Amino acid sequence: QVPVVESGGGSVQAGESLRLSCVVSGFTFTENCMAWFRQAPGKEREGVAAISTRYGATYRSDSVEGRFTVSQDKERSTVYLQMNSLKPEDSAMYYCAADTFRRPCGTSWRTLGRFGSWGQGTQVTVSS
Repeated sequence: QVPVVESGGGSVQAGESLRLSCVVSGFTFTENCMAWFRQAPGKEREGVAAISTRYGATYRSDSVEGRFTVSQDKERSTVYLQMNSLKPEDSAMYYCAADTFRRPCGTSWRTLGRFGSWGQGTQVTVSS
């Protein structure tokens, strides 16, 4: 496990934007999968977006396609989630997850069990 710390959450109006950051301390990105998940009250944790750190391939859920963008800064061991055109249904606790094994995201990027390191979460609230 490695320390994972998210930041950047907040309360915004529908249509506005937020950028979440995720710093993985003491870890150098090689060929790993970094992902963002979210969990709303009473709902299961769901995958939002992910990035394979070696070549930068990205993945997004259908619900955020065209609105959210995941990116990375390898030198800073940081992953970002740019969220545009936010909707009330995007309100949730957002978690960053790191898979420190050397393997790309692939089709299992939503699989909770592959991620051994999780942050504490950052709250995003979108009001209409």
